[in-house]
Amino acid sequence: MPDGYPRDGLVIVAKHDCPTCTLVEPVMQSLDRAGPLAVITQDDPSFPSGVGTVIDDHDLQRSFHLNVETVPTLIRFKGGREVERTVGWDRAEWIRLAGAAAAGDGLPAWQPGCGSKSVEPGVHETLVARYGDTGLKARAIAVGEWDDPIEACFERGWSDGLPVVPPTDDRILRMLGGTERKPDEIVGLIPPNLAPCTVEKVAINAVMAGCKPEYMPVVLGVLEAALDPLFVLHGLLCTTHFSGPLVIINGPAARAIGMNSGVNALGQGNRANATIGRALQLIVRNVGGGLPGGMDRATLGNPGKYTFCFAEDESDPDWEPLAQRRGIAAGKSAVTLFHGEGVNGFIDQKSRSPDELIRSLAMGLFGVGHPKLCLGGNAVLVLAPEHYKIFKDGGFNRRRIEDELYKALKRPGSELVRGAQNIAEGMPPSFADKMVDKFQPDGLLIVRAGGEAGLFSAIIGGWPGQSVRDECQAVTHEIR
Repeated sequence: MPDGYPRDGLVIVAKHDCPTCTLVEPVMQSLDRAGPLAVITQDDPSFPSGVGTVIDDHDLQRSFHLNVETVPTLIRFKGGREVERTVGWDRAEWIRLAGAAAAGDGLPAWQPGCGSKSVEPGVHETLVARYGDTGLKARAIAVGEWDDPIEACFERGWSDGLPVVPPTDDRILRMLGGTERKPDEIVGLIPPNLAPCTVEKVAINAVMAGCKPEYMPVVLGVLEAALDPLFVLHGLLCTTHFSGPLVIINGPAARAIGMNSGVNALGQGNRANATIGRALQLIVRNVGGGLPGGMDRATLGNPGKYTFCFAEDESDPDWEPLAQRRGIAAGKSAVTLFHGEGVNGFIDQKSRSPDELIRSLAMGLFGVGHPKLCLGGNAVLVLAPEHYKIFKDGGFNRRRIEDELYKALKRPGSELVRGAQNIAEGMPPSFADKMVDKFQPDGLLIVRAGGEAGLFSAIIGGWPGQSVRDECQAVTHEIR
């Protein structure tokens, strides 16, 4: 039995900053005279006045253990055990539990209570971490009282080179609150070590990346897409090429968490864009053991290997979003993962017709990888609004843009084979008598994004592993 509680009697949990609690202060005084009574006060040890036993609960430990959600809460104890309770002010209920001393003459018959301080946003998880059973299974790491927890994360190799948010129990529990999935559910095996990754471990790395709890469904969807065998995450990780995972989000989820699809969509400044892509990279590093210089053998890499994530601009109802183009039902949220190099800016400020712009874009796209290499790495074309307007004004929808680009991206093999144009690099001699496509079927992904001003679109090259189409492709998954 906690100190100060009556073994047979009443306990009231209240706070001064609650109109209903102050309303029933005379009732609490009356119950104290009838006794025995203890009042647990959450915010002001001088409240209520005129009561003999007032317990200061500013640390909310007692409120947490009593599982109080609303104040005032009136609880009857018998033999040291709770037998019943009522919340808010309801004269009939208070009289039933506490007798005639709870009549509260002159008060209204009913008034709702206020939220307990123990259930305010972010507080409950902190109380669980302090006083409850967290249920967390990951191994806890002790940090000395005088140690800097951010430096401790660096020393343990948990960082991508930038500071991470220390994953304390309360932060992990708060992150897990963003999903209904069980913390011990295994999402998959993370390469290269094929280590099992639970939802809890996803939450830990999402905390370190700086995510908010509401991002968790998207982070989980991104990880599940990355673990699709067709994405070949293990191969992408160990390649010497530039590429890393590029994350494109479609649907209501992107709007709900405030992702950026507009000005500077591929750059810095948006928390969701930055941290969701980073969370995937940290999971690969911290759970799977994919360390640069270890399994990650990129010759140069690219800055997108910190994080490379944005949302598609779906503001135009005439535009078919990428996820729908790839088989996801309209109105659903989805993630598309592509094996992306860095961003190559495409500038065309002179084209004014769709046909001119198609030919111009084809010139830029043919440079992906190398102008004489085809059917290897694919590409993402990010159409900025001013370039897209040229197509829309000319009656070109997504399908027509794709079709016309594929036509414009054909080249005679004689111009592409090794040695042609006095350049050793190129396609095998067997392509000399063929018309050659630059990209595999469905290998050019087109998305809309960017600010309203500027005739600047972007080309993001792919990975040579995409040349084996049956074994390696971009993948699109619905977000659960």
